Amino acid sequence: MTSDFLIDSFAWIEYFRGTKEGEKVKRLLENFRCFTPTVVIAELSDKYSRENYSFWSQDLQFISENSVLLNLDMQTASEAGKIKQLVRKKYKNKFGLVDAIILATAKKMNAKVVTGDKHFKPLENVEFL
Repeated sequence: MTSDFLIDSFAWIEYFRGTKEGEKVKRLLENFRCFTPTVVIAELSDKYSRENYSFWSQDLQFISENSVLLNLDMQTASEAGKIKQLVRKKYKNKFGLVDAIILATAKKMNAKVVTGDKHFKPLENVEFL
């Protein structure tokens, strides 16, 4: 069993909203090694900009201080494309490329993806909120 977790955009949003699901994320952050792929930073930046949230810099600082930021490398990017196609074929859903990058990154780090995104629900190595 892994004791490392990869926090996705859905999970960070719940954490910052202070929801019940966010409390689960908080416990993981306090007790385990957690990662955040930089593609999640891009998704969150997009959401904060789109919704005119003024506290992005504070939340970004918190993320960088409480999780290990992971850059996308060539091997993980290549694996993500394959994962996207496999998941779409197997589960007949609209699993996106960013989701595949997150999953490929988690696999590389031997970590569980922490999310509430329905596209991850049927997958293994997911801590579903």
